[in-house]
Amino acid sequence: MNVVDLSPEPVTKDNFSQFGNVIESGGAERIVINEGTTERFHALAMLDVADQQGVGILSIFRATARPMPVKIAMMERHPHGSQAFFPLTNKRWLIVVSAAETPAPDNLKAFWARGNQGVQYAKNIWHHPLLIIEPCQDFLVADRAGPGDNLEEIWFGDSVYARLGPPRD
Repeated sequence: MNVVDLSPEPVTKDNFSQFGNVIESGGAERIVINEGTTERFHALAMLDVADQQGVGILSIFRATARPMPVKIAMMERHPHGSQAFFPLTNKRWLIVVSAAETPAPDNLKAFWARGNQGVQYAKNIWHHPLLIIEPCQDFLVADRAGPGDNLEEIWFGDSVYARLGPPRD
């Protein structure tokens, strides 16, 4: 059996930069619009979805929690487009990524995000499907639709996985 324990750390723009972008209002360009009644946090992330005539779409994903500790036995990536997740409620959530060409339990990185932080996975970045801590949580997802197979999955094999526990604040 090959089991690796992962301890999530708080996600920041710096420690997540090799995987994509952290989406948050802090440090963003601020533009006052709508006759001064609205503050726009401008261009927090740029969609990268045009490969093979792809188009950008918005969806809502409703996630349910997995039992803790979470068994991380697979990863996925999207070769033709980026994918962004932003929580619709102020609840922390978890992120598991790998910058390796072939992900494995020993090259995974785990983060936790605040309920006012989203992430955008860059095109071709291995990541685990949505992971939440609370029983149920909704996310606004900016994604790609269009021709081409935009999902690759890799499974680690029998008795090979990472074990992800909850954040330790």
